[in-house]
Amino acid sequence: MTEEQVGVVVKFFAKPSVAAIEVTAGSIERGDTLRYKGHTTDFTEKVGSMELDNQPIEEAKVGDLIGVKVKERVRENDLIYKITEAS
Repeated sequence: MTEEQVGVVVKFFAKPSVAAIEVTAGSIERGDTLRYKGHTTDFTEKVGSMELDNQPIEEAKVGDLIGVKVKERVRENDLIYKITEAS
């Protein structure tokens, strides 16, 4: 399995448990497995729902600022990696 950095956490909203992510490389699609990594953060989760400007989307590209529902707390500047099966 390979990890490719695709984004960074800009903000975390505790009540809906949503991470605001800026996509910095590649793309993020619904169903992708993402790893959230920072000083006190390190967990992996599949992308279930993703929104851009409060509208559900299937794929986010470089430059997009998206909201992704997460199971754990994330912090500003945590890095986001997309995990792909090595082929």
